[in-house]
Amino acid sequence: MSTGWSLFVIIVTLGMLAGFSWLVLNTRRIQDPDGANKLNDHEFDGITEYDAPMPEWFTWMFLGSIAFALVYLLLYPGLGNFPGLLGWSSTGALEQDQRRADARFAPLFERYLRTPVEELAENPQAIRMGQRLFGNYCSQCHGTAAQGAPGYPNLTDGHWAWGGDPEQIRATLVNGRQAAMPAWGPVLGDDGIHDTTEFVVSLADRDHDAEAAARGAEHYAQNCVACHGPEGRGNSALGAADLTTGVYLYGGSRETIAASLRNGRNGMMPAQTGLLDEARIHILTAYVYGLPKRHNTAEHE
Repeated sequence: MSTGWSLFVIIVTLGMLAGFSWLVLNTRRIQDPDGANKLNDHEFDGITEYDAPMPEWFTWMFLGSIAFALVYLLLYPGLGNFPGLLGWSSTGALEQDQRRADARFAPLFERYLRTPVEELAENPQAIRMGQRLFGNYCSQCHGTAAQGAPGYPNLTDGHWAWGGDPEQIRATLVNGRQAAMPAWGPVLGDDGIHDTTEFVVSLADRDHDAEAAARGAEHYAQNCVACHGPEGRGNSALGAADLTTGVYLYGGSRETIAASLRNGRNGMMPAQTGLLDEARIHILTAYVYGLPKRHNTAEHE
């Protein structure tokens, strides 16, 4: 906060407290001690009221609240840039709580860090910890149930664009991912986009226009095979999707597939390195790694 704004806050705050004090004391001074026996000259709907003074306890309650506010503002932050005599801050309190929590859970995190991901994914306590980490750092995109949304992968179905083994999942969390699907609209034109869409649909054994798909196969061989492979099975090193599964990140309608071909896609997964330490990334890796198995188990129960 700048010095100017700090002074503004101090002046306004203390001025309001002084104004409230004056108002309470002045109101008390001008009150008629005998007002409890006198009716005011105003009337509303046949209702009148006595000119009774403010009760003493009410007056002292107001003044006590103002005194409490002054003491509070002297001890704690509240007057602009003045930090308070106690030096307390919400940031400092949070950091103190975090240090206590780190010291408390450090042995547990250390033990989990030495546990293989495959084994940790079966540990109920580690799963609960991973679920909380996922809720804080991943659910905004992937959803609380980890089933994703258009543009955000479903982590429970076992289809991994960048690979689903522990090291690949960890690399995704640590480094993030940047997908780059180029736009083919200017190259293929509307007819080429339509034909290539039919070919992509055919790769998943869906109903398609065979003649259009045959023409689209030529476009695919020229422009798409480098990333998605000759059989359309993708490439996890590039994040290129497997087109044979019928699972589509941005949706599987013909319109959505055509939009992906025409305009390209640029999905981005942010790196978690600056947010999570090594132990928490390890626990989160185990949680994500075990999501498909736990989802399938739950479905069959």
